Amino acid sequence: MPPSPSKPKSDKRIAAHRGGHRAEALAAWFLRLQLYRVIATRYKTPVGEIDLIATRFGVTVFIEVKARNQKSGYAEALEAVNTSRISRAAQYWLAKHPAQAETPFRFDVIFLAPRSWPRHVINAFDAS
Repeated sequence: MPPSPSKPKSDKRIAAHRGGHRAEALAAWFLRLQLYRVIATRYKTPVGEIDLIATRFGVTVFIEVKARNQKSGYAEALEAVNTSRISRAAQYWLAKHPAQAETPFRFDVIFLAPRSWPRHVINAFDAS
């Protein structure tokens, strides 16, 4: 059976997709400089996607990366984080990696904006 036809992607959507990949790569390097060990990028599950999964000092960290065009967009970017989706995806990952499930974990958010350092919000939200 031939694949179903899909809508052509617009240039704006393609640019946003590439920008997201670039932001995640920059965030991963930022974390490595902070002595985090990135163990997964763009981890896809049936219930959602986790941008980055890292460890540092025995703590598993699930990281959402948000890129904005302006520095002042941090508050609205934090509101845009879908905490329930990330929590469900993290629970799925922990079920697949039982050794990591025994360690403490947290949820962080990294904001990226042009011409500014990444803003890392540690323990940005609770899983409950």
